[in-house]
Amino acid sequence: MANTYTKFYCHLVFSPKNKEALIKRAWKTDLEKYITGIVQGNGHKMLAIGCMSDHIHIFIGYNVNQLIPDLVENIKTSSNAWIKKNKLSNFKFEWQRGYGAFSHSRSQLNDAVKYIMNQEVHHRKKSFKEEYLEILKKNDINYNNDYLFEFFSNEIPWE
Repeated sequence: MANTYTKFYCHLVFSPKNKEALIKRAWKTDLEKYITGIVQGNGHKMLAIGCMSDHIHIFIGYNVNQLIPDLVENIKTSSNAWIKKNKLSNFKFEWQRGYGAFSHSRSQLNDAVKYIMNQEVHHRKKSFKEEYLEILKKNDINYNNDYLFEFFSNEIPWE
């Protein structure tokens, strides 16, 4: 009897809604832990997670038994409810519609993990918009500017 073997790595990127950077330094680590629980509870392996005030990167060993849109919806709805329940934001917190999902090969694992874990250093030189457009171009993704995230014009430092 033949078996099925799969190994996929997926890099997810998405952003809070509204025109402000809403993820605060004071609770970003707790948010990362909460989202890690969601990811692992759905049978995926968390490889790296990194929040900035205006976006999040999640890099996983992807379990093909769950569709990516279902996983992202679960992460967004659950974490949104958790943020509201714990009254972590003084503003109405929601995630923007849409997300980026990008594949990586096994040979790219260490570089992808380092990239995500060094977001604070990386964003001293490059905005989220510049970063995201670069990721789209590196992955040869044709995109329509009208359907990109609402990028924040002024990056807000951690509060």
